Amino acid sequence: EEHGMGKYMKFTMYEKESKNIKYHNDPYRAVNFRIDENGDLVCPNNKKFHYVYSRPIKGNKYGRTEEFYQCEECANCSHKEKCCKCKGNRIVRINEELTAFHKEVLNNLNCIHGALLRMNRSIQSEGANGIIKWNRSYTRARRRGLNAMNLEIAMICCGFNLHKFHLKKIAIRKAA
Repeated sequence: EEHGMGKYMKFTMYEKESKNIKYHNDPYRAVNFRIDENGDLVCPNNKKFHYVYSRPIKGNKYGRTEEFYQCEECANCSHKEKCCKCKGNRIVRINEELTAFHKEVLNNLNCIHGALLRMNRSIQSEGANGIIKWNRSYTRARRRGLNAMNLEIAMICCGFNLHKFHLKKIAIRKAA
């Protein structure tokens, strides 16, 4: 936002969130819990979740925090099998800022401009990957380790770009 760029990058669960209606409308997801007049989360069985504590998210350079909420009574709940996998009361982690970003990304990607950007990106990356995998017969990595893999992919990309450059030079010579 500070550089005038919109949020159009798909997040981790984008496909499941946008295409799986059953998952999206699941009443036992914390995102779908309703909020009462006091601002407390309420589960489908009308049990309240109370704020327990907050903690900063590790490895996050933006200083985001996660809030933990715990249900008041899950022991005798008729929805426990569907709602909770733990033995005690259900604890929910909520990151309001991340949830707001996800909603904004969903809105951006579902508009016409977002659909065009998604289509353009898939065309561009698929073309290069298809050429490398099919035409150049690159089917699997031959090295182990992160540094070696990065080097191998960089070499393949350099080779791909050099081949494109070479074909362009030949086309210029033929045209002249």
